[in-house]
Parts: sequence; C-alpha cells; structure tokens
Amino acid sequence: MEKMAVFCGSRSGASEVYEQGAALLGKEMAKRNITLVYGGSSIGIMGAIASTVMENGGQAIGVMPDFLDKKERTNQNLTELIVVESMHDRKAKMAELADGFLVLPGGAGTLEEFFEIFTWAQLGLHEKPFGLFNINNYYTPLIELFNHMAKEKFLDEKHRSMAIVDNDPAQLLDRLGGFEPPKINTTISEEQT
Repeated sequence: MEKMAVFCGSRSGASEVYEQGAALLGKEMAKRNITLVYGGSSIGIMGAIASTVMENGGQAIGVMPDFLDKKERTNQNLTELIVVESMHDRKAKMAELADGFLVLPGGAGTLEEFFEIFTWAQLGLHEKPFGLFNINNYYTPLIELFNHMAKEKFLDEKHRSMAIVDNDPAQLLDRLGGFEPPKINTTISEEQT
C-alpha cells in the first residue's frame, strides 16, 4: 500500500488522546513509507497526523476545497497541496489517489466520508481496504450499530466485516495490507426489493 486516505476531524476533540493516536498513526505510516492523503488542514486531528508524517520523513498530500481555506487553515507544509472546488471534488480526488482508507475520530463530515467509502465497497465500486482507528473506543457505539444492523438483516455480515477495526495503528495497517475483498453480488434479489 503506497497511499492511504485518512478521514478525520479538523478539531482536536475533548481529550489529547485523539491527537496522540493520530500522531502514532502518522509515525507508523512514515516508517512504512505510506503517503498520507488527507483533507489538507493544519488544525485538529488532521493537523496532528500531517505534521507527524512530515516530521518523520514521510509524505503528505492535502486536498482542500478553496472555500474552506480560511476556516480549516490550509497546511502549507506538505509534500503536495491540491486545491479543489467542492467537498465532492475533495472526496473524489482522495479516493482516486488512495490505495486504502482509514477513519479517525471526527464529526458528521468524517462519518459522511466513511459511509460513502463503505457504500461504494458494498456496491462493488472499489475493492480497497478501509477501516476505523478506534482511538479511545470512539467508534465502539458505531460498531455496535453495525452489529445491530446485521442482526436485524439490514446489513449483510460479509459487508459488516469489510470495515476493519483496531485501536493499534501498526496492527490496523497490517490488517489493511492483508485485506481480501469479499465477493460482492451487485444484483438485487426479489427479497431485497
């Protein structure tokens, strides 16, 4: 895996543990020569992972919509900065560049980015690995929801298990590197209509 898209918050969160986790992941990515592809901000968890990657000799590509430049404070100390017009363009460019996807703690925008990648995988539009870095058990309620969705037959087990979850960055990257996509049947059965 050469490039990893990371979706995460432009806020730091309620505890310093979130930025510390982002920094651990950034160090591990730099050590493995995995280029960071992210939203381009210099603040919050976004800023923490990007600065750690760069400080440890890695490469970071930021993808920033021009209208967010002032709000999220674009990081000018990157390997490359790509300015796009919209949030949709940002996600499309990140997906194009990345060999896999990781989600760190964040808000509604981070979840929206994650669910789009998850849905594309369910539909067979990509076979790239994706996962949740469950820092401080941040995503445990979401994982419980996935389990509930599978139990209630709104989510197939093979799809539920596509999202790789771990709270250790090295193990998470190992698991993403060994990802084998399930066989996806994109035809809709009579039961599903």
